[in-house]
Amino acid sequence: MSRINTNVASLTAQTSLVNSQNALNTSLQRLSTGLRINSGADDPSGLIASEGLKSEIAGINQAINNSTEATNVISTADAALGQVSDLLLDIKGLLVQSANTGALTPDQLAANQLQIDSAVQSITRISNTTTFAGLNLLNGSLNYVTSGVNNSAIQGLQIDQASFGQASTIPVQVNVITSARPAELQFQASAITKTTTLNIAGASGTTTLSFTSGATASSIAFAVNRVSDTTGVTAHLINSANPNSGIAFASTGYGSQSFVSISALSGGAFATEDSKGDQVGRTVGVDAVATINGALTVGNGLDLHVDNASLDLSLTLGKTFGIGKTSFDITGGGALFQLGSSVQSNEQVDIGIQSIAASSLGDDETGYLSDLVTGGSATVTNGQAESAEQIVELAITQVSNLRGKLGAFEENTLSTNVNSLNAALENVTSSESTITDADFAAETANLTRAQILVQAGTSVLATANSTPKDVLSLLQQ
Repeated sequence: MSRINTNVASLTAQTSLVNSQNALNTSLQRLSTGLRINSGADDPSGLIASEGLKSEIAGINQAINNSTEATNVISTADAALGQVSDLLLDIKGLLVQSANTGALTPDQLAANQLQIDSAVQSITRISNTTTFAGLNLLNGSLNYVTSGVNNSAIQGLQIDQASFGQASTIPVQVNVITSARPAELQFQASAITKTTTLNIAGASGTTTLSFTSGATASSIAFAVNRVSDTTGVTAHLINSANPNSGIAFASTGYGSQSFVSISALSGGAFATEDSKGDQVGRTVGVDAVATINGALTVGNGLDLHVDNASLDLSLTLGKTFGIGKTSFDITGGGALFQLGSSVQSNEQVDIGIQSIAASSLGDDETGYLSDLVTGGSATVTNGQAESAEQIVELAITQVSNLRGKLGAFEENTLSTNVNSLNAALENVTSSESTITDADFAAETANLTRAQILVQAGTSVLATANSTPKDVLSLLQQ
């Protein structure tokens, strides 16, 4: 049947040609942009998934940058702490030299004191001037702020990490179940009946003391206390009001690492008893046992430590605190590092960096590094080299512990976090690429096919458009 008003073949060819041209345009767009999805119409669900992955990639990239910057902050602080350690070691050497008073003149001691003054001032200067991009690192501005600390119950407190989350404060409750105690032995007699040589040993060392027959408890205690710095053992009357009450020997330290050993080398038995009344010659102290925010911790003497995902702190109980509860609040401070791709508390790490100024290194019991400068209570010109050395040893321990903490944070948290983020970035980028990027091999094949179809469609359309002309041949007959 021949018609001229409606050319169905032409319409069919036009439709096919339009589809082929659209396919050609799509292939050209994908090849020119390198993307399979250039608009939502290309793949709506794929676009949604792709945008989510792109958001995650942006977060991971920034988290990697954050971790790298955090590493730079920690490295800067560690380098400054290294200089402080060197200065403390120099001070240590000067103190040991100054203790050699038999070979030093007063002028030499004064010269050593000047060097100590200069070194201590340099430590404080480093504390005040160590910065990273304007952020003070070692002056205590990154330390945690607390309130409500009972100084008689808690004599030392260091908070290394605290996770606030959405809270403004972190309450800390300490419940001491077992109090720390020194090692103790008792000699119940008021005097010895035979000339006796005693071997007295403690955590600091061992010495021997000889006593004549009839030596009283008070004279024995006096002799033991004269060498307590050598042995780590002190002595006192069991009842200070009764000179005939006998002797109590006690370790200067608390906990299971402290001990007292009393034995008679000659002169017969020197019977001592422990707190249970058993006749023994050696006993050890008792470590404190407590819960901190519900977490059970067995201390080292008076020292308690808790370390979990939300809180990492160390504290030293007061010697007279005993069994009971004490509490305080952490109200702020610390250095917050965003290490994850999302702003969530479980992807953040908060770490405290205490001040290393001379007035902060040390403690209330031993003294502070600032006591070593001229006019202080532990100067070498006043013959206090021994006290000064104890302070310096404590300061060296505090600085080395801080360096160790920062080093562990850099190695175990920041470095591993960067490695983990790089692996995640690789996988997420691969997933996003699979959804979004064009497959050039496939698109090249599609382009060739579309080009052929467009050329064929154009030729077919021309043929379809010429078909109605055949009607004229019917009219010419």
